[in-house]
Amino acid sequence: MQIRKDEFKSLDELIQQKLALVIDKSKVTLYEDDEIFISNMQNNNLAGDDINRYRYWEWPQGVSLFGFWKLFEFTKDKRFLDIITQFYEQQFRIGLPSKNINTTAPMLTMACLYEYTKNNKYKEVCMEWAEWLVSNLPKTREEGFQHLTSDTLNDNELWVDTLFMTVLFLAKIGMVIGCTEWVEEAKYQFLLHSKYLTDRKSGLWYHGWTFNGDHNFTEVLWGRGNCWITIAIPEFLSMVNCEPGIRKYLIQLLNRQVKALEKHQHSEGMWHTIINDPTSYLEASATCGFGYGILRAVEIGIIDSRFKKCAMNAVTAILHCIDENGYVDKVSYGTSMGRDSVQHYKEIEIRKMPYGQAMAMLFLQEVIKANAKD
Repeated sequence: MQIRKDEFKSLDELIQQKLALVIDKSKVTLYEDDEIFISNMQNNNLAGDDINRYRYWEWPQGVSLFGFWKLFEFTKDKRFLDIITQFYEQQFRIGLPSKNINTTAPMLTMACLYEYTKNNKYKEVCMEWAEWLVSNLPKTREEGFQHLTSDTLNDNELWVDTLFMTVLFLAKIGMVIGCTEWVEEAKYQFLLHSKYLTDRKSGLWYHGWTFNGDHNFTEVLWGRGNCWITIAIPEFLSMVNCEPGIRKYLIQLLNRQVKALEKHQHSEGMWHTIINDPTSYLEASATCGFGYGILRAVEIGIIDSRFKKCAMNAVTAILHCIDENGYVDKVSYGTSMGRDSVQHYKEIEIRKMPYGQAMAMLFLQEVIKANAKD
């Protein structure tokens, strides 16, 4: 759906209203149980610790916290800071779960919080988790971060999700406390993951790679997996002072991906859950992630401003996905690796999830910022 310039005034009001609804509901979804995940953990908890520690400390909450942090950065409204600090205080009382790729996701916002507050409690936890990533997380061949999760070993596998869920945190805390080793490790993980996960023909990214057979599984170009990259590269380059060669390399990766996204965007503004498969459903969390990442990249000057139009074309469709209660619809549930069939991705159910809320918060606030500059 195209947005005309003469619609901006009323559209801006609608965006503000919808964003307020999403924020209000996101405070609830941050603590909503995922019955499917909890049921699975009863039989597949790899670490064997108390599953209640995972109930609200997993990657969906990690993405949600990042959304609230970006709201605080944007507005300086202490209410958003309070949501984050109260969440961490509750989780400290419960106890943190075993460390893995997905349970590291909430640590990114904690690293940002430590930088802002200088509270040593946050620093100590961040340092403990960062040291574990570098020294104890299982590694693939070529020293990649194996995509270990709460319920699956994923032996010798690289997944596209890892860069957002884990590597951004390692880079951030490394920069904040001045640990060059952690920052360099984060750079290496970006380079290694791009080596095995980028599709040379399209510029898009595969969901995963296994060194046990040396292949990209079903070679699917999964929507939400790709949006983690669209977000991660500008965020990474915003926090890390990369050497010119690495910076140029990552910028070129992002530019090629965004050009492919522009090509595959649906006429209504969204993207399919399999980006290059129009028979797969249109998916909101990926669309919001692409919109946010593109606008952030334009903002910091690493992609051409012409791509802003591509992101803005998604606004109206996403507003239609937000119901009167503030829930974001058309969000695909957590997606395991499609090891045998592309059909796996088409059959992932639609559910209301904390990360869907967070991606909408990220996108809409970035739209507001972009409109304010016009």
